[in-house]
Amino acid sequence: MNLHEYQGKDILQKYGVRVQRGIVADTPEQAVEAAKKLQAETNTPIWVVKAQIHAGGRGKGKIAGTEQRGVALAKKIEDVETIARNILGNRLITLQTSAEGKVVNKVFVCEDTYYPGDSEPKEFYMSILLDRGKSKNVIMYSPEGGMNIEEVAEKTPHLIFKETIDPTVGLQPFQARKIAFNLGLSGDAVKEMTKFVFALYKAYMESDSAMFEINPVLKTSDNKILAVDAKVTLDDNSLYRHPELAAMRDVTEEDPTEVEAGNFNLNYVKLDGNVGCMVNGAGLAMATMDLIALSGGSPANFLDVGGTADAARVEQAFRIILKDANVKAILVNIFGGIVRCDRVAQGVVDAYKNIGDIPVPVIVRLQGTNAEEAKKIIDESGMKIYSAIEFREAADRVKEVLA
Repeated sequence: MNLHEYQGKDILQKYGVRVQRGIVADTPEQAVEAAKKLQAETNTPIWVVKAQIHAGGRGKGKIAGTEQRGVALAKKIEDVETIARNILGNRLITLQTSAEGKVVNKVFVCEDTYYPGDSEPKEFYMSILLDRGKSKNVIMYSPEGGMNIEEVAEKTPHLIFKETIDPTVGLQPFQARKIAFNLGLSGDAVKEMTKFVFALYKAYMESDSAMFEINPVLKTSDNKILAVDAKVTLDDNSLYRHPELAAMRDVTEEDPTEVEAGNFNLNYVKLDGNVGCMVNGAGLAMATMDLIALSGGSPANFLDVGGTADAARVEQAFRIILKDANVKAILVNIFGGIVRCDRVAQGVVDAYKNIGDIPVPVIVRLQGTNAEEAKKIIDESGMKIYSAIEFREAADRVKEVLA
């Protein structure tokens, strides 16, 4: 589950990570009030207004049809209102969004963390994530942080460092110091960075996050180390342990169809193809997507109905798939282990009747317990449903209906 910057910073602060302070706002008027409150509390002379969407590259991104950036500096209160008005309710297009961009519903009004006349601030990059190949956590960092970190990784990969951490042992003091030294720090800045890294790692572990990305991490001329930005992704499987974090979910940032599918306990991810998939089990779903590609099609979705493929769930799965106008055919591929194939087949027939005329061909492959009985139910239903038992047969059917 992705979080907004302001939510990620809330988590970091709870674990002692120094962050750039800010106040979230839904309207231009709230943004002005936030700026006034920040000035009273921090004496900041200017403000940074940041669009809040689940995508990176906001500083370089632009509001559709304008030159307004997703992150902008406001030198006067009037500028805060103008920038917020230009951003809120409009689409921000960045390198990490679609061509249409994403609607901005909130802005984060922040203090300025760069001291006037300061010639010594330094921006770093730092992230924490799981290295699945090693089954260990890794801190990835660079002395060249900021908006051009992708170029740093591409053109000067030797400036990207990694520190691998065994989760059973935890982050060690020598590792935190090594990170500080590799960032070119010395004196008090080493101590401050060491504390920052330890607090950041603790926040990552105890919040059960999948990724923390701080870009930039700022070192001021008086050696303060703080997170100016925060991109946080939580592990969905751990949210039951963190109801307060689960409550941070912003469904307006997610695909509406995926949200609807989740409400029915369907694991659905929209793709760009033309063949809808309905499968039980993630492994079989991946194999089915390969099957579709080999047949000359392209998967329109990943949809796992789980182990209880009853009529109600199958019907809802059909309705979800049919919301995609690009779907030209649907392949139902069910392996009957615990669930009996004949029951699934009857569920498909009942769902077909309830929905009415399904405008695209439906291929149903049922294999496992009572597969022959299931094929008979499909074949004798009188509906436009193509049955198959073998994988190759299902592939041929997909190729046939797409021709």
